[in-house]
Parts: sequence; C-alpha cells; structure tokens
Amino acid sequence: MSDSTSGETNSRPEITLAAFQGLIREMYLEKDLARGVDGTFMWLMEEVGELAAALRSGTHEERLGEFADVLAWLATIANVAGIDLSEAVARKYGSGCPGCGKFVCVCADAEKP
Repeated sequence: MSDSTSGETNSRPEITLAAFQGLIREMYLEKDLARGVDGTFMWLMEEVGELAAALRSGTHEERLGEFADVLAWLATIANVAGIDLSEAVARKYGSGCPGCGKFVCVCADAEKP
C-alpha cells in the first residue's frame, strides 16, 4: 500500500476482520474458553471504559491502542460465543443500513439505524 503523501510503501499488512478474529482465536482461545462469556464480557467493558478515557484526553497513540484492545476483546467474546464476526457484519450491514436499507443512511437523526 502506498502512502499518497510521501510515495513510501506502508509496511503494515492489511488485516481482514476474519483474519484478526482467527489470530485472536489462535493466541487466546484456551484461556478465553476457561474465562467464559461473562468474564470475557467484563474485560470487554473495561476496555470500552479505557477507550472512553482515551477519547476524552488521550494521545493519538493511546487511542490507537485502546481501539485495538476493544476490537480484540470483541473478537475474543465472539470466539467464546461461537460467532463469526465477518458473517455477523455481512448479515447486518452488507445490504445497507439496517434501518432504512440504504448504503448512505437516511434514517432520522433521532432513530437508531
């Protein structure tokens, strides 16, 4: 992938949602299954709290780390619950907004799409 501003090649590999969920499964599944859904959910909520704090007053680097942590714990709980995140996202959002069905949402602001 090229960096459009400098012409340099970005050395970070692209990671799909499915590949990321698989990576988390490989690294942590045994521990995650032992912890169960309830314990894993609590860790996810702790990370969401840390993300909230980083969004309020953290640096860009801190935000990067907290977004990654929340995504990792979401993948973790999906693994424990037997949910394929790629399938879940495709089913819910693959045909557009779940509320209005459009790819550019036209739901009223007061509605939860």
